Amino acid sequence: MEKGDKKVIRGWVMYDWANSVYNLVISSAIFPIFFEKSTTSAYKERIGLTVVDTVKSEDVTSLFFGFEVTSSILYSYVLAASFLLVSILSPILSGIADFSGNKKNFMRFFNYLGAISCVGLFFFDPNHMELSMIPFFFASIGFWGSLVFYNSFLPEIAEPKDHDRISARGFSMGYFGSMVLLVLCLTWTMVLKYDVRYCFMFVGVWWIAFSQFSYSVLPSNVFKKKKEKGIIWKGFKELLLVHKEFKKTKRLKRFITSFFFFNTGVQTVMLMATLYASREIFKIPEEIKATLSPDEIASKELEGTAGLIIAILLIQILGAVGAFVISRLSGKIGNLKALTIVVAFWIPLCVFAYFIPQGAHMQFYMLASGVGVVMGGVQSLARSTYAKFLPETEDHASYFSFYDVSEKIGIVLGTFFFGFMEYLMGDIRGSILSVIFFFVVGLIFMFRIPKEEVALS
Repeated sequence: MEKGDKKVIRGWVMYDWANSVYNLVISSAIFPIFFEKSTTSAYKERIGLTVVDTVKSEDVTSLFFGFEVTSSILYSYVLAASFLLVSILSPILSGIADFSGNKKNFMRFFNYLGAISCVGLFFFDPNHMELSMIPFFFASIGFWGSLVFYNSFLPEIAEPKDHDRISARGFSMGYFGSMVLLVLCLTWTMVLKYDVRYCFMFVGVWWIAFSQFSYSVLPSNVFKKKKEKGIIWKGFKELLLVHKEFKKTKRLKRFITSFFFFNTGVQTVMLMATLYASREIFKIPEEIKATLSPDEIASKELEGTAGLIIAILLIQILGAVGAFVISRLSGKIGNLKALTIVVAFWIPLCVFAYFIPQGAHMQFYMLASGVGVVMGGVQSLARSTYAKFLPETEDHASYFSFYDVSEKIGIVLGTFFFGFMEYLMGDIRGSILSVIFFFVVGLIFMFRIPKEEVALS
């Protein structure tokens, strides 16, 4: 296989189209809203409240192995546990994949695990959370686990000069693909009035179906690795060797340190944005809710949900635009300068989010537009920049495992930090402002990245 093969690149890009539906429908849009509403309803029923009775989101609990746990905390803990497991497994598995040359099979395994788990969410029951959170846990592992192998194909199928453009193309396809399915899901639930849980099945089917083209064209064993015995131990040794070489690369080390911090900020904002908006922007104030009839409350809540969905769609559309615009910018001024501009832009966005008053939907749409542009730009450019900075190697999956681990640990740290700051300040708005810390530290390390690689002894 020659680098730059258009069919192979289309296949690689198509996986972004296939898997991004999980990130939007399950992680960001429909499932979080479904989770909050279903657990709230179950909680009201358990303590003897009626449907129209009001409860604070932070007071809603679920029974989990006999313990009463705040539902939102349970949600975040299960998610964090999945990230930690992926962080542990992906370096080891990537070492095995690099040694054996079968990383496409690893990618396919996590793909199918995640997709089947999404289908399993159809059976979600808030009265049996022990079983219900299992598919949620494995869906997250499947999505994030497949990415380390998927991303590592980029330096193998494209020349460094094309990394920015192709990475941007992948993210753009992902944004458009997930938006298509989201619109279909919204039509299914809000227009046709069918059960929202079918949307989780749609995600699984979509993910598996569209990934088949990727598997049909992506190379199976680029470097013609031969099968050997003791593959697990030899794969682990391969990882240790890559880690030793990684420590010698000054530019790559400083980039991954910078990436760890600014991406922690990015992922925290992305994961907590729906929660923040539903609580602070689109939620009906309790004093107003008390004056409304049940039908008026239902109408207002539907209006708020629709407003939240509009914001999410804006982020997806402009995320695709941002990925291309920033890739063009990087071609003119260089990756590091372009990335510095994009990361710095997150700081005023966090400040803006802090000052948006409750009910100011148009201001939030403006915020969502800005977030979409920089989100698409920073994700695409970070991936392609890391690929460009890699040394000449056959161990791309192992190198990308360090990228993946820093991303996952950052997510765990960021979500914990967000919750802890809310606890300290007693206000979720303070949490969104505190995320600026990660962007500032990321920028500091970015300024220390050398323009050319410097080998360390």
